[in-house]
Amino acid sequence: MEVTTRMPKTDDEGYLIDPAEWSEDLAQVLASKENIELTDAHWDALRFMRDFYQEHQVIPDVRFVARHLAARFGAASRNMIFELFPYGYVKQACKIAGMRRPRGWSTG
Repeated sequence: MEVTTRMPKTDDEGYLIDPAEWSEDLAQVLASKENIELTDAHWDALRFMRDFYQEHQVIPDVRFVARHLAARFGAASRNMIFELFPYGYVKQACKIAGMRRPRGWSTG
């Protein structure tokens, strides 16, 4: 069975206009566009980002996600976020997590 996911509206760079339209199926589609195969560690980061956003209505700073991953996977995992999303937290992690394009942040 093939999953079909309706592509919600995005801005010119591919970020969701409405983060409420995000789903895990959509994350799979967005990740494949970035040539990323989502692992349990990716999902852990993405779900943390979504939960943080739901609670605070703001995109979590990369340091919060890095701390979360280090707590879950050990201190040696402090830079795991950059291994999971090699082209950048904003460019890949925020996009796959269904966040709007962060203002004032570079895409690095």
